[in-house]
Amino acid sequence: MDPKEIVRAGYDTVSDAYRDDQGGGPAGLDIRYADWLAELIPRLTPSTRVLDLGCGCGLPTTKLLAERFRVTGVDFSPLQIERARRLVPRAQFLCADMTAIDFPRGSFDAVVSFYAIIHVPQAEHRTVYAGIRRWLRPGGLFLATIGAMATTGIDDDYLGAPMYWSHPDLTTSLAWLADLGFEVLWTRFIPEANTGHTLLLARSA
Repeated sequence: MDPKEIVRAGYDTVSDAYRDDQGGGPAGLDIRYADWLAELIPRLTPSTRVLDLGCGCGLPTTKLLAERFRVTGVDFSPLQIERARRLVPRAQFLCADMTAIDFPRGSFDAVVSFYAIIHVPQAEHRTVYAGIRRWLRPGGLFLATIGAMATTGIDDDYLGAPMYWSHPDLTTSLAWLADLGFEVLWTRFIPEANTGHTLLLARSA
């Protein structure tokens, strides 16, 4: 099966197990998001336009952002988007592949993407970053979790369904971001069981 179809079908299958309608999920899944957003939100103004890329069912990230800002959520799992429209009515949602969707240049003041780009085949990561760079206004902010170490593979049983991950090492991702015109303000390793990811905040030049 195509890697993207594994991800799409996987999140259609595990949507409720990953995040229930109250925002709860497997142990450890709910701890970080509000703290991460607390480092972004003070940098934004009430009229800010925010893109949540790989928004899932909208909880908790899109909902937290939509309490303050004008938010668009994008995910390519139809079930996740169906739930997001019900659970976060204040935001706008689009069911689309983040590697194929496009917005006018400078459409957003900030882009947030938690645990989503890591599901895209790494050969397309630079395309995703280039899109984000176009969609951000000059000085716009990009807050995301990306890979810390290079890996590509399939977990046959992720909460009850196969799931695909792919990302290069952090050095490669940072080089792509710099080449595309991002200034990386900081990175932070987020440990998870025997591995981990990188949280980063970058600014478009």
